[in-house]
Amino acid sequence: MRSLRVTIGTGGRYTLSAIPTVSIRRVATPHVAQPLQLHVLGSVELRGTASSVELLSQPKRLAVLVYVALAQPHGFHRRDTVAALFWPEQSDFHARAALRKALHGIRQSLGEGVLLTRGDEEVAVDREQLWCDAHAFDLAIVNEQFARALELYRGELLDGFFPDAPGFERWLATERPRYRESAGHAAWALAERYESGSDLTLATRWARKAAKFAGADERRIRRVLSLLDRAGDRAGAMRVYEEFAEYLRTELDVEPSAETQTLVKAMRGVRP
Repeated sequence: MRSLRVTIGTGGRYTLSAIPTVSIRRVATPHVAQPLQLHVLGSVELRGTASSVELLSQPKRLAVLVYVALAQPHGFHRRDTVAALFWPEQSDFHARAALRKALHGIRQSLGEGVLLTRGDEEVAVDREQLWCDAHAFDLAIVNEQFARALELYRGELLDGFFPDAPGFERWLATERPRYRESAGHAAWALAERYESGSDLTLATRWARKAAKFAGADERRIRRVLSLLDRAGDRAGAMRVYEEFAEYLRTELDVEPSAETQTLVKAMRGVRP
């Protein structure tokens, strides 16, 4: 059926004329009810298609996908940079060929639309096709949705994942502390929020959580100890201190600083 245009002319006369039709061509894309899910905080998981299991059995290709998805700045990454990171021992030509093969394998496992390309030089992950818990975690931190962020943080980034790619492993070694520190920041922010609202039960819960992420950060530990002490949980504070001291001895072969020990002695009622 053809569309008609109604024009009002002089004297209130109506004129009917046909409107030319325009053909709009849409590129057919498969309907995706839900995006694929890539979980990397904790042990790695891929959810969404049966064929994704194949990718889990190919650590290097999975590492390529994770790097393209998470490496900063987010978005498109140059192929030569990715190829050099994963195949540094090969020539540029052979490294790019290995990358092309890896990207082809990722598309075969997860679908053509999961990767975006810009010419022959850049590649990215389509976030509408692939949801990632690390992206959601970062967004929750930015929006100060700290409880949601900690719900997403199941553990260390790619815990127990070894792809036999030294360049990727060096990158991973710099990213893991960033996520852990963000989780610690989120837990401490919740502890302070609930303490200011006089909900000491939740304040102490989140303070103990913050201590788990503190690593060797004695300043954070002292703040946790002080909050627990103010909340009347001195026994909990001592447990946090002993766990922290054991961590320092085991991992770094050092003792807590004099400042931390002085704080603990004051809590115990021991005079200097």
